Amino acid sequence: MSLFSTTFDVIVVGGGHAGSEAAAASANMGAHTLLITMNLQNIAQMSCNPAMGGIAKGQIVREIDALGGYSGVVTDKTAIQFKMLNKSKGPAMWSPRAQSDRMQFAECWRTMLEQTDNLDFYQDSVNGLLFDGNKIIGVKTALGLEIKAKTVVITAGTFLNGLIHIGDKSFGGGRAGEGASTGITEDLVSKGFESGRMKTGTPPRVDGRSLDYSKMLEQPGDENTEKFSYLPTTSSLTKQRSCWLTYTNLNVHDLLREGFDRSPMFNGRIKSTGPRYCPSIEDKIDRFATKDRHQIFVEPEGWTTCEMYVNGFSTSLPEDIQDKAIRSIEGFENVKFLRYGYAIEYDFFQPTQLQHSLETKLIDGLFFAGQINGTTGYEEAAAQGLMAGVNAALKTQNKEPFILKRNEAYIGVLIDDLITKGTEEPYRMFTSRAEYRTLLRQDNADLRLTPRGFEIGLASKERMDRVIEKQEKTKLLIKFLHETSVKQEEVNPILEAKNLALVNQSMKLFKIAARPQLSFADFKDLKKLKTFLEDNSIAKDVIEQAEIHLKYSGYIDKEKSNADKLNRLENVVIPSNFKYEKVKSLSFEATEKLNKIKPTSISQASRISGVSPSDISVLLVYMGR
Repeated sequence: MSLFSTTFDVIVVGGGHAGSEAAAASANMGAHTLLITMNLQNIAQMSCNPAMGGIAKGQIVREIDALGGYSGVVTDKTAIQFKMLNKSKGPAMWSPRAQSDRMQFAECWRTMLEQTDNLDFYQDSVNGLLFDGNKIIGVKTALGLEIKAKTVVITAGTFLNGLIHIGDKSFGGGRAGEGASTGITEDLVSKGFESGRMKTGTPPRVDGRSLDYSKMLEQPGDENTEKFSYLPTTSSLTKQRSCWLTYTNLNVHDLLREGFDRSPMFNGRIKSTGPRYCPSIEDKIDRFATKDRHQIFVEPEGWTTCEMYVNGFSTSLPEDIQDKAIRSIEGFENVKFLRYGYAIEYDFFQPTQLQHSLETKLIDGLFFAGQINGTTGYEEAAAQGLMAGVNAALKTQNKEPFILKRNEAYIGVLIDDLITKGTEEPYRMFTSRAEYRTLLRQDNADLRLTPRGFEIGLASKERMDRVIEKQEKTKLLIKFLHETSVKQEEVNPILEAKNLALVNQSMKLFKIAARPQLSFADFKDLKKLKTFLEDNSIAKDVIEQAEIHLKYSGYIDKEKSNADKLNRLENVVIPSNFKYEKVKSLSFEATEKLNKIKPTSISQASRISGVSPSDISVLLVYMGR
């Protein structure tokens, strides 16, 4: 059928990380979906660093995978290095991260999307939206097409009125070499949306053949690699590419300062806020003037390319300053640039204008996901895309929205933070933002979320069967450890090797397993245990679950209890048309904020900045609690 005559269930605008996950999710939910993007060659392009995961971000990728999204699978298939970060800390902090082959990553995404039923593609720029009163009914394209849809998901990334800055030069664009998108912001503002500007930047890319690695520290991947996806269709890496570490120095900083008067960040040409936790090199030496060096990670862009990503040197300084300063970094003396670093300003919309489903409050059937909501990072974008795609599909099926709570997923924390608090700077996820991070670990994302994903029809039966097997085998192993005794002569050699106090009697295995100084690997060769593991085909992830349970069950149970208390407040629903002015004891600020955000529950209301505990008490009394 012609684009002109088809009414799609879902149109996704933009083919970045958010758009790709949104299109995959809605199509896999059975919705007839159209992905419109400015260039079909650039689907799921890694615009900045060639990596997925990291602190808290790795947890998000695992969650996307557990729900039935694609990011984890694509990352596994195209990884060139894998690391589990924070391994020296407790399991709540462990975060997987992978370097990716940039070109393979985009190619793999495109292939997987093309193999997805119910999904069509179209290359064009969307420069307007079609409304019927306060309802979205489709989009307008640069070629003049009007394409109809029941719902629309906008995932425009940095392209909305994007402006690229290098020194005193600036030009319109959404990414180097690609045009900006115009018209969408203007249509939304005319409907009463509040828009703002944000900034992000990217470092230079250089020719790896021109670097001297003998002056840098090699950063290899983990010896025993893991992977992101819970599916058996991907495997962990056996061969890896190293990254390299070097440092800036005071000479580099002095050379960079020479260009500050020509920096768009300092001369007032960039007025918007950049990401706090990913500052530019000029921002770093300005804000941390007492530091005499900063880390520079040299990251390969793929298996075969010579292109290197200079992580830590994000900049919008003039090209001559970039060139001069980087040559004073050890190992970069003879560097050849492939692309200069640049900053980019773009439109975003304050996310307090959204519901938890990521549907806008003002326009029925319109969803936002990714950087348009003021976030930064591929993982944050992909998570929002998946949730918006799922909810757009559910809306066309007249079903209730799919919402994850703060105690269920990092994705739940991310969305709740955005729509409850809004953001004045690009929002990035950290473990510290999740108050229930002991529950929200990367190792149990499948146990937490695959049943939820299966329930709505996104996660496959294969995924669900694997989760049930993992649950059953974990219970079986824990039961075995609690019931099985081992003799002192079997245990003492293990304790002795670790310089630990010896035992003088037989003891239950779980008591050994629970010791913080020991890991499961230390006693896996005990005859009884080894036989049990082999007889019951106990996999590595089951052992990990059992070990975490034995060592941290006290903490986990305490956190579950706290989460249950939160959920009780979550269940106290506030009607959408509630008149806060009627409640005379509320503070003026609380009334103002509550009217603006329109929280759906007492729990959400309690997280709004400016709403005090006494305001919450007043509301609870008013609600008859």
